[in-house]
Amino acid sequence: QVQLVESGGGLVQAGGSLRLSCVASGSIFRVNAMGWYRQAPGKQRELVATFTRAGTPMYADSAKGRFTISRDNAKNTVYMQMTSLKPEDTAVYFCNSEVMSIGGTSGDYWGQGTQVTVSS
Repeated sequence: QVQLVESGGGLVQAGGSLRLSCVASGSIFRVNAMGWYRQAPGKQRELVATFTRAGTPMYADSAKGRFTISRDNAKNTVYMQMTSLKPEDTAVYFCNSEVMSIGGTSGDYWGQGTQVTVSS
């Protein structure tokens, strides 16, 4: 089994910054991809930023220039630095990862989510 645990959410004023972290743990042989999605009330979950299988960072248009994704492969951890936050960034942010387990199977995993609230 693989677990993803997010941290770093909170309440911030518009224009402020937050840094999200996500740690993957469990029976991990290799993390193939890892990134962040978000879901606002009444909306579908959407990609924010992710590292692809090739290791390339990819951003949603709404995140480009404001959010930066980074990772520590040795710690199976991904971070997302969010700056110039806007009220429309308010959402639950979920970590997602495609992991190959020690047993050789690949699976797609989600964290429990962390709330980000941006006040105007």
